[in-house]
Amino acid sequence: MGPTGIPGQQTGPGPAGSSVWDLDAAILLVEDDSGDALLVEEMLADSELDSTLTRCKTLAEARRFLSDCPTPVCVLLDLHLPDVNGLDAVRQLVQSSPDAAVVVLTGLAETETGLSAVAHGAQDYLIKGRIDPEVLSRAIRYALQRKNAERAASAIRTSRLIAQENARLERALLPIPVLHDDGFAVAARYEAGRAHGLLSGDFYDVVQTADGAVHAVIGDVSGHGAAEAALGVCLRVAWRTAVLTGVSQLQKIRLLEEILVAERSDPHVFATVTTLVFPPERDRVRIARAGHPGMLLRRGTDVSWVEPDTGMALGLLPGAGHWTLTELDLCPESELVLFTDGLFEGRTGPRTRLGEDGLLEMARRHGSLEPRAFIDALIAEATESASPYGGLADDVAVLQLGWRTGI
Repeated sequence: MGPTGIPGQQTGPGPAGSSVWDLDAAILLVEDDSGDALLVEEMLADSELDSTLTRCKTLAEARRFLSDCPTPVCVLLDLHLPDVNGLDAVRQLVQSSPDAAVVVLTGLAETETGLSAVAHGAQDYLIKGRIDPEVLSRAIRYALQRKNAERAASAIRTSRLIAQENARLERALLPIPVLHDDGFAVAARYEAGRAHGLLSGDFYDVVQTADGAVHAVIGDVSGHGAAEAALGVCLRVAWRTAVLTGVSQLQKIRLLEEILVAERSDPHVFATVTTLVFPPERDRVRIARAGHPGMLLRRGTDVSWVEPDTGMALGLLPGAGHWTLTELDLCPESELVLFTDGLFEGRTGPRTRLGEDGLLEMARRHGSLEPRAFIDALIAEATESASPYGGLADDVAVLQLGWRTGI
């Protein structure tokens, strides 16, 4: 037999002259004894609560009701049911419906059991022979408030853990550039997308070697979440190690693919990467791309789009990729702006996205800004244009690189 709904009654002034209190929550009585159930129903009718009471005779019925109930629920739970007995009833209910407030109904000789029930996740317990309308209504209200407080505290703890994890991942994904002098300028920013709390697999790094050359990388692991972030960290650390041990630029790409294939948790995960080497002569840059977006070239206030040769993204067809080097001439005051695709893939309409052309147009409007302000303006305008359609769904990493003039 399924649950029975018994509408609550507005009785006017309740006990001690109190008025009806709108509970804004459902009350579920889980009790197989009809006499005890009738007693609870009458007390609720005489209490100050204005709510609907539903009765279930088994825990299985109660769990089905709770799985479909859209409103907060306070469960009045008897511990002696046909399908479960004792504290197992509390454990099973709390496990299947963690958002429900639970008040256990015990016998006079079961006080210790009531205390144990609270220790196992119930918010309160009542002794059946000592219940009156005022005690029952107060227990229900307090149980709901305690459950709300528990949820709020849990949300705060979760938020703190996410913040701590983000800080740890940010240090690993977005390290401080290793530069030997002030002759090279780096401006960078990372913005987490709205679709997830944790940082994902976007990463970058900048390292200057003993010969004066500056090496840089930016990459994006497909997907979102901690696993992708961990893989991004792994690729960034591997890249830096390869730089410091003198591995050639194209060999670094092959090495990163081997590591990605070995470390990824899903065979469909891939990564896009761009690596750059700025020789100490300062007149050119060597670029290798693996499926990554193009880049912006800033010359004074002029901004243009650069699309170096590209090969396949890492991990799509392991071992079959072919990558080449593109050499780009640099005049004084030239700077390159690299980014992940989250910057231009935000929606600007029901069926439109900002796209690369839109990003270039936006960048040209801000071409007179200093590097940090330029990056901030790009992210702010891209975010604003996407905000009516849910905001930027993906993480965004932006990196501006170039030699300083006169140093």
